[in-house]
Amino acid sequence: MTREPDAPLDPPRQYGGFRREAPITRVSLGPGAPTAWLVTRWDDARAVLANPSTSTDLSRPGYPTRTPMTMPPGFFLFQDNPVHDLFRKVLTREFMVKRIEALREPTTRIFAGLMDELIAHGPVADLVDAIALPLPSLVISELLGVPYEDHVFFQEHSKVLIDTTVTGAQKATAQGALGDYLETLVEQRRKEPRDDLITRLGEQVDAGTFSARDAADVGAFLLFAGHETTANMIGLGVLALFEHPDQLPRLYAGKAELATAVEELLRYLTIAQTGLARVATEDFAVGDTTIRAGDGLIIMLNSANRDEAMFAGTADELDLTRSNARQHVAFGYGIHQCLGQSLARMELQVVLPEVFRRLPGLRIADGQEVIYKPHAAAYGPSFLPVTW
Repeated sequence: MTREPDAPLDPPRQYGGFRREAPITRVSLGPGAPTAWLVTRWDDARAVLANPSTSTDLSRPGYPTRTPMTMPPGFFLFQDNPVHDLFRKVLTREFMVKRIEALREPTTRIFAGLMDELIAHGPVADLVDAIALPLPSLVISELLGVPYEDHVFFQEHSKVLIDTTVTGAQKATAQGALGDYLETLVEQRRKEPRDDLITRLGEQVDAGTFSARDAADVGAFLLFAGHETTANMIGLGVLALFEHPDQLPRLYAGKAELATAVEELLRYLTIAQTGLARVATEDFAVGDTTIRAGDGLIIMLNSANRDEAMFAGTADELDLTRSNARQHVAFGYGIHQCLGQSLARMELQVVLPEVFRRLPGLRIADGQEVIYKPHAAAYGPSFLPVTW
C-alpha cells in the first residue's frame, strides 16, 4: 500500500481502517505469490512476534514473500532456533549498552567531522549523502573493523538486499558478494588480530563455534543492517523535526528527555514499511482469528506503532514527551528483536540535537524536493536537500 503524497512521514492511511474494522485480515502479495494475514494492531503484533509457533525462515512454504530464498546461517535474523540462538549469544555482548556507550565518544567525533565538512561545503547540500549515510557507515565500520574506504561497495550491495523490487537471484548475488568480502577479512584477522568484532568472530571460528563463512555472513549482515536503517531514521528524524520545530527544545531538556524524544521518533516514523514476515509452524489463535500451520503473516510495525488503543488516542501525532513511547515495536519484539537497537538509539541521540544546535536555520532548500524510497523495506529519504 502506498503513502499519501501529502503525508510522506505517515504510514498508508488504509492501516487505520484495518485496525478499527479488520485488524487481522487476508491480503494478496501479487500474482503467483501466497496470501498472508496482515496484522495491524499493537497487541496482536506483539503476540505474533513472541509466538514460538512461527518461523522467520524465508525458504519455508507459505512464507509471505515474492522472492523466496535460503539465507545462510550467519544471517541469523532469518533463522529459527537453535541456529538463531547460537549466533545471537555470540553477538549479544558486543551490543550491550555498556559497550555501545563506549562508542558514543568516537561517534560524536565522527559526526563533528562530518558536520565540519558539511558547513565548509556550504548550502545547498544533501543531508543523506553528507551526514545520514556516512555517520552510521563509519560507526559500524569502526565496530566491525571494516576499512571505511570500502563503504561504497557494501552500501551498493546493501541497497539490493532491502529493495523489494529486485529478484531473489539479485539478492543472492549481493549477499554472496558481501560474504566473500567479509570472509577474506575474517581470514586476515585470524592471522593478524585486532581489537574489533571481525577479530572476535574469527576467534569463534578457531574455537569451532562456526565456520569462517558463517563468521563472514554474520559480519556482512551486521554491516548492511547497521548503516542503512539508522541512515533512514536520521533523515526521517530531521524531516519530522522540520515539521514540528516547537518540539525541538525537548532535545536539549536533559538526558532522559532526549532519550524519550528519540523513542517517540522511532515510534512515529517506524522505517520498517513492509513489516516483519513470519510463517506459522503449527495452528494457533490471535484473538478470534485462527492461524493455520503454513499460513504466512505480515506484522505491520508502522501500523502497530500508530495504534490509538496503545498510544492514548493521539497515535498519529508526534509528541516528544510521550510517557509510553518506549513501548513501540519499531525494533520488533520477541527473540528476533533488533540486536543493534542500542547502537541506533545512541547514534540518534548524538546526531539529532547537535545537527540543529550547529545549524539552527537548517531547512529544506528552496525549490528543492525530498526524494523518498517507496520500494525499500526500510523507508527513508534517498535525497534530502538542505540549506541553513
